[in-house]
Amino acid sequence: MSRLSRTDKSLLAQWWWTVDKGMMVAFFVLAVLGVLLVATASPPVAERIGLGSYHFLIRHVIILGPALTLLVGLSFLSQKNIRRLATVVFVGSLVAMVLALITGMEIKGAQRWIHILGFSLQPSEFVKPAFAILSAWMMSMQKEKQGFPGNAVTAGLYVLTVTLLLMQPDLGMTVIVTSIWAAQIFLAGFPFRLLVVLLVLGAVGMGAAYMGFDHVQSRIDRYLYPEKGDTFQVDLSVQSFQNGGMLGTGPGQGIIKMDLPDAHADFIFAVAAEEMGLMAVLVLLGLYGFILLRGYNRLMHSNDMFTVLAVGGLLTMFGLQALIHMGSSLHLLPTKGMTLPFISYGGSSLLSIGFSMGVVLALTRYKSRTGISKGGLSLTPSSQYKTAQAKAAS
Repeated sequence: MSRLSRTDKSLLAQWWWTVDKGMMVAFFVLAVLGVLLVATASPPVAERIGLGSYHFLIRHVIILGPALTLLVGLSFLSQKNIRRLATVVFVGSLVAMVLALITGMEIKGAQRWIHILGFSLQPSEFVKPAFAILSAWMMSMQKEKQGFPGNAVTAGLYVLTVTLLLMQPDLGMTVIVTSIWAAQIFLAGFPFRLLVVLLVLGAVGMGAAYMGFDHVQSRIDRYLYPEKGDTFQVDLSVQSFQNGGMLGTGPGQGIIKMDLPDAHADFIFAVAAEEMGLMAVLVLLGLYGFILLRGYNRLMHSNDMFTVLAVGGLLTMFGLQALIHMGSSLHLLPTKGMTLPFISYGGSSLLSIGFSMGVVLALTRYKSRTGISKGGLSLTPSSQYKTAQAKAAS
């Protein structure tokens, strides 16, 4: 890559000099850490259910390849192609969610998966990023074209998506999608009273979910009143943090994972804490924080509404998913089967995160140009840079 000149007009050269390489490195570091943690956390889980020791690790690595390929490949795309792809993914995900409700497998009381070529696919994982992109598109169109009902279309997409999610049921995914939409409304500069209305509706919705879904009521009750329910997994997870201390017990030396049912997925953060200690936990927190801050910092240089809304929504999804996973592991939040991005085992989640962060890399690509400024160099989003070039030529 070092041989690629800044004056090289090839697709690869333009990509190399405009993509956020720091963010991309952080994604790959998380992916490597994920392989290491799945390698140490998954064998006890696999053996308990009668599978080969490395069953989950092999499947994780098989899916990780396409996920990272998506990450890099999508970072080459233009805004136009991203919107087209998101439309296809959104429609396909909605159809698959309906199929899951009709013919899908029921696991732990929820019907969210369909079986394809020996793998379980969770369509709702893909509807999240696709919704974020389409919602950003519609909102930005309303800003750009007078009379275009973008906000109404976005509201319709939201209601449709949430309805299917609650039918599965999947309250956690509903919270994520709602948070994406709320973040985009905030970034779009909508009236503050609209956000207040959404918060009230969200509170009412949580109350209705508590009253209407037994599993939601059970999880919240066990969080608020641990003595009244089974808190086996959470207790073990908290014990992992206590055992790990500052430096951990050492790779592969953790003992809590032997009894933790979802050590390779929903509680992999606890495995990291026990075996690698507080220092590793802080490294993970630092990586996620770096990605979020880096992404939001890029948005500060963008004047494109679609980019701001889409990337803002996707980063909200990424950060909130990590927060829920970590909070559940520490018993700071009610338990929720939420994977840790790029770390936890889970094929659908890996592919979805690869798709999402590939779009983030594509939309935050920059080109540098020299100018009369304090630093002698200003950064402009690639789409804006091309516009500036066209104006200069005319």
